[in-house]
Amino acid sequence: MLGDSKLGIWTPGVIALAMFGFHFWVVATGAPEVFHFRGTHLLFSLVLIFLWHPLFAKAAKGKAILGGIVDCLFIAMSFGVIAYLFVEHDHVLTRFAYVDDLRPIELFFGIGIILVSLEAARRTVGLALPITALLFLFYGYFIAGLRPGELIDQMYLTTEGIFGIPLNVSATYMVLFIVFGSLVERSGTGKLFMDFAMALAGGTAGGPAKVACMTSAMFGTISGSSTANVMTTGTFTIPLMRRIGYRPAFAGAVEAVASTGGQIMPPIMGAAAFVMAEFMAVSYLTVIGIAILPALLYFLAVFVAVHFEAKRVGLKGLPKPDLPEMGKVLRERGHQFLPLAVIMGVLIYGYSAPYAATAGLLSVIPVAMLRKTTRATITVKLVIEALIVGIRNSLQVAAACACSGIVIGVIALSGVGIEFTSFVINLSKDTLLLALILTAVAGIILGMGLPTTPAYIVQVALLVPALIKLGVPLESAHMFVFYFAILSAITPPVAITLYAANGLSGAGLWEGGVAAMKLAATGYIIPFMFVYGPSLLLIGEPVTIAIACVTSVIGVCCLAAGLHGYFLRRANIVERLLLVAAALALIRPGLTTDLVGAALIGIVVALELVILKRDDEGVAIVGKSR
Repeated sequence: MLGDSKLGIWTPGVIALAMFGFHFWVVATGAPEVFHFRGTHLLFSLVLIFLWHPLFAKAAKGKAILGGIVDCLFIAMSFGVIAYLFVEHDHVLTRFAYVDDLRPIELFFGIGIILVSLEAARRTVGLALPITALLFLFYGYFIAGLRPGELIDQMYLTTEGIFGIPLNVSATYMVLFIVFGSLVERSGTGKLFMDFAMALAGGTAGGPAKVACMTSAMFGTISGSSTANVMTTGTFTIPLMRRIGYRPAFAGAVEAVASTGGQIMPPIMGAAAFVMAEFMAVSYLTVIGIAILPALLYFLAVFVAVHFEAKRVGLKGLPKPDLPEMGKVLRERGHQFLPLAVIMGVLIYGYSAPYAATAGLLSVIPVAMLRKTTRATITVKLVIEALIVGIRNSLQVAAACACSGIVIGVIALSGVGIEFTSFVINLSKDTLLLALILTAVAGIILGMGLPTTPAYIVQVALLVPALIKLGVPLESAHMFVFYFAILSAITPPVAITLYAANGLSGAGLWEGGVAAMKLAATGYIIPFMFVYGPSLLLIGEPVTIAIACVTSVIGVCCLAAGLHGYFLRRANIVERLLLVAAALALIRPGLTTDLVGAALIGIVVALELVILKRDDEGVAIVGKSR
């Protein structure tokens, strides 16, 4: 068998390096024509998927041979469909889509590319996305009445289907950024993130949970995958949280919620952020700008929730001897923050995201060589392995984008997006709040079981037009569905990231789910905040933005205090309700709501100070009587 031979072991690695070389060459010389560029990217991805994810990975000899034959057929079909686009390139570009009849070979290859894309997504992403794509194809043919030729034409011979915007994002941005993340992690930056967070917060109340929050935010800047974050940082932070006394459900929830937030934390964020830049027709730097304040609010909310929970339960931090010393951490590894600074600098200077990723890639090795402590880890073997692992990690994104193109193609051709927009508007009766709630629920349902990128893509096509028609700014509409595409990963019953965290903590789904939703409560509210107050997306006057930031920070802290039952002291039920009410008032922009929120906080502070004073006096009396 091929997989057992030396050729079978080395072939995927060599192809992966060739794929990286192709994308590096594109940045250096400029992208080829659209079908050549996207087709080559997809061909590399499909071949590697069928080599690295065989039909029967562990099976008896006879079954494995059958699986190998099927894999070879899929690879042959992948070559065939892309080769036809190269050979008949002029014909594909000059024909009239949906008017000129398809050639028999185009029908054959059109069906082939659909089947290959579905199977590649099934092997890398799971069943949810291919089933979603099949349901849309079913809708297009049986309900919308589209002819098979129209569907195949859209999917194969235009840039509105499989070779559409999602695949272009995968080809243009994601390969280089994912390889960058792999190289950064293997060069020792992961240890820097962990030690930095431990030195900064490990000794405070609930220290390991705060470390989980901080490291997941930092890891999210280079991985963009919530599940990968959990499996990377959670193996260290979850046992530490349990060691100091956090219950398993809360420990798993902290890691899941923080890792999920890694996808919204600039500068790199998740793959969906690059798709957002394409759909909005803005630079990636613009997306970073509108994402930064909501992301900081999200992590602030998780951080203070962890703190309040630790204070309420009486948990301490880690002993000082167990903590790294901050000065030593920065002296030995602090320079490894530089590649992230390089990416931001290149973006700010006005270059494109692919150039920024390439500059970041080229800086990783020289930066690691600056110090003896990190120089020893850099070898030729490590660099090659990092490149191969990065390419392998990018395959899921490529397969998801190709399969998502099927969904986008059906939506564009059938007009179901317009119908869904009308449905949401009619159901909400032009009431924005109700439309937002319906959109949030639909977003979580549509995102269940899907990775963030395809979940966001589907929601952009179905949900964003309705919000824009109701007067929501473009940036707010896209960020709204982006957040709920991400939050579906920690929302039961299908909470993929939470499953991973619970596997490490030993908690049950619903127990962990309730804890995660309490921790992420602000994450569910923040999207409503920047719809009603776009200033949180840095849209508007500086004074307005500053006021919104201050009131929102106070609001999310009050929400965390109310939900976790601690403010200046353990809060009773009345104080908790007042704190939640104050949070909701402060979170919504406006002078009246801000004054109401401030008044409610004043009442809580007064109540708690009175109780604290009474308790102190009681202690003093007891002390004197003794």
